[in-house]
Amino acid sequence: MTNRSPMHQQIDTLPQLIRDITRPFDRSARETFDFALCHSVKRIYLVGCGDSYHAPVGAELAFHQLTGVPTQAVSALTFSRYLVGHLPATGPNTNLVIVVSVSGVVSRSIEALRLSQQMGATAVALTGAPNAPLAQSADKVFQTTIPPLPDELQGLHVPGARSYLASQVALYSAAIRIGEVRGHLNTAQADARRAELFNMAEIMEATIQVCEPIAHDLMQTWTDIPEFVFVGAGPMYGVAMFSAAKMLEASGDPAMAQETEEWAHLQYFSARANTPTILISAADHDADRMAEIARATQAIGRRTAAIVPEDEQEISRYAEAVLPIQGKVRECFAPLVYSIPGELLAAERAAAIGATYFRGFDGGRTVDWGDGASRIRDSHMIDQARR
Repeated sequence: MTNRSPMHQQIDTLPQLIRDITRPFDRSARETFDFALCHSVKRIYLVGCGDSYHAPVGAELAFHQLTGVPTQAVSALTFSRYLVGHLPATGPNTNLVIVVSVSGVVSRSIEALRLSQQMGATAVALTGAPNAPLAQSADKVFQTTIPPLPDELQGLHVPGARSYLASQVALYSAAIRIGEVRGHLNTAQADARRAELFNMAEIMEATIQVCEPIAHDLMQTWTDIPEFVFVGAGPMYGVAMFSAAKMLEASGDPAMAQETEEWAHLQYFSARANTPTILISAADHDADRMAEIARATQAIGRRTAAIVPEDEQEISRYAEAVLPIQGKVRECFAPLVYSIPGELLAAERAAAIGATYFRGFDGGRTVDWGDGASRIRDSHMIDQARR
């Protein structure tokens, strides 16, 4: 087992975190999504930036399956500058916009929420900061405050995993609540889904234990890495984006996410044969296509790892390494656990090369995310929806 870097230590806290937040977040969902709103909603938009966008992409299928309401995950910029002006005028409480932002101070997310209200939507802030501008502007607040990190991690800038997990649990809790009120789920079904979320902690613990040494060995073997490509579809595309983000933040290595079918149209032709390619699949809706992609990666010389269920065989047979998920997880909830191997790969890569997380915010970057070049928190916001 590896030394416990700050990122490893944060990953270790995830199983207990899901135990700590699942029931409080269920109560928050009940308080936020009342009967009138749940019955009147016709469309749901899940909006965010960065990890707070990756979580909605991972939750979109859950909303389709659990609520029965058409749902779209959209990045905050796309929503606020290109989509919000075209929301259908179908009446009060028919367009529900859930904006995800842990900090509640990201300019693009605030802009998206305010413009959605301008267009007649009901705007919910899903945030851990109830006094921040996002929450103060919202019609409703789904509070996702989580317990603090252990003392030894306080004040450290570590690629985030806890806030992403919290956003996922909150989104799933919202979907279960809406689906139950609408009658798309009966009470027994809704309670069973809530129990699945709580019990995911055991699967997470077992997955960390099994996958960490595999991730360690891979990063000791793949030493001449030019880039990483993470591949997934549906909710696993959200996991692929999140995994690529953690690799970038932790190690600084170029890392990208690609949708499963798009990989066959694009990365299949990349000139560098041995690019590490991590295939992420719950072996459900996409199983047959991912098996074809796995075979293709082997045929053209990619170094391939597969994040798949422990009993999966068709995709695994073509992979150099398998990071197996320990236990049964339905596909719509899979991002909760399938994100863990990517986090471990990022932690191991950073440890192997001695990387400083976030490049130490050197080279024109700033820790406060405000006055620096990225302008995440003080970017210019528009105040009129565009058509």
